[in-house]
Amino acid sequence: MLEPYILDFERYLRVAQNASAHTCRNYLHDLREFDTFLLDSNAGAADSVDAIDNFAIRAFLAFLSKRNKRSTQSRKLACLRSFFNFLMREGVLSHNPAQAVKTPKREQFLPRHLSVDEVFTLLDSVPDDTVMQTRDKAILEVLYSTGIRVSELVHINRGNLEPGSGSIRVFGKGKKERVVPIGTKASSCLENYIQKSAELCKKCYAGRAVQDIPVFLNRRGGRLTTRSVARIVDKYVLTCGLLHKMSPHAIRHTFATHMLNAGADLRSIQELLGHTSLSTTQKYTHLNIDKLMEIYDKTHPRSRKKKEVL
Repeated sequence: MLEPYILDFERYLRVAQNASAHTCRNYLHDLREFDTFLLDSNAGAADSVDAIDNFAIRAFLAFLSKRNKRSTQSRKLACLRSFFNFLMREGVLSHNPAQAVKTPKREQFLPRHLSVDEVFTLLDSVPDDTVMQTRDKAILEVLYSTGIRVSELVHINRGNLEPGSGSIRVFGKGKKERVVPIGTKASSCLENYIQKSAELCKKCYAGRAVQDIPVFLNRRGGRLTTRSVARIVDKYVLTCGLLHKMSPHAIRHTFATHMLNAGADLRSIQELLGHTSLSTTQKYTHLNIDKLMEIYDKTHPRSRKKKEVL
């Protein structure tokens, strides 16, 4: 029933909103799941788009609650709100039925991150004897040095590198461009990899403009994927003997946590991570309990420890 409108919405996302293929794919999946629910359930809103009301959407969320986390439910509700707003702009609907539905309260959790010692152990576990090992080392160093998303990492082209500037240009969500600083160690590893991969690059991209040549290549010379980067991280987490599984995104969490613990302010971390809203960055305000106790003992007037007088 909703399929024609879903296809129109997809075109709107791609053209007007400049949404990524990943975002479009997720939105379309969520909308088709909602459409299927309306057809299969007794929600009473399967006849036409005008018949969809807030009760049908609440019934959909109740259905989702049996198998999805609250964060997933919230994302799907946000998708429906955007979809119905689009239909209002197109004159199909006069109101948005999803606006009357309260967003499920999200679970509170602390992002998993590594300690400084664990990060150093991970980074030092990567040899640099072969081209691919040099690539892997550069990947891990760049992820930790910059805090960029794995999707931003794999889309870095040689034209985005600015040798000697201590920075890299990346494209985040919505293809928003930003410049992020990169440390000397990561920069050195990156330059080493570029030199060692020069032959592979020349073989696969001869005659191509430098702006179009990917930095991180697979063995056949193609652009590395986010899934491949995840496998690389898994490989070296296992090699260095870390006790818990880590993802490329966990390295991003680690970057933000270590920056915060070292005294960086949230606004600066927000800019480095490319967050649109400061509220997204605030989840990194968690500190380990030892750090909290140290700060508390130093700053609270009634908590300062006094030396015992004998």
